[in-house]
Amino acid sequence: MLRPTWDPFADVITLRDQINRLFDESVSRAPTRERREGMPQRAWAPAVDIFEDQDKILLKADLPGMKQSEIRVELEGDALTIRGERALEEQSQASCLRAERLAGPFVRTFNLTTPVQADKIAAAYREGVLEVTIPKAEETKPRRIEITAG
Repeated sequence: MLRPTWDPFADVITLRDQINRLFDESVSRAPTRERREGMPQRAWAPAVDIFEDQDKILLKADLPGMKQSEIRVELEGDALTIRGERALEEQSQASCLRAERLAGPFVRTFNLTTPVQADKIAAAYREGVLEVTIPKAEETKPRRIEITAG
């Protein structure tokens, strides 16, 4: 006679899988900024590097294959936003065997943590890289104070 065996870990694994699925579903429905702005869930986000020195903040974004006219840079309060849309060229006579390059609209927003000179922000686009130079406000730059004998 065979006795049914009970595996105490089977229920734990099933519970873990259910919790993971529930968590994944709730996170995927979270109201991200992109979803609030009506962008598709599969939107791409260009890679961005941000550097800072005493005088400025420098932002570099990889935007290969885009035209300068397809990119917008905006400053609203202390939030710098880069947005645009990359169209994927279609091959009229060929069928696609593999498609890995993401296309469509994107939005990247970065909060500036130091006061900046908004009227002196400059952006340049060369060889698929957007560079945004953001000069810091004078009061945030360190300065040396001379000590006089007295």
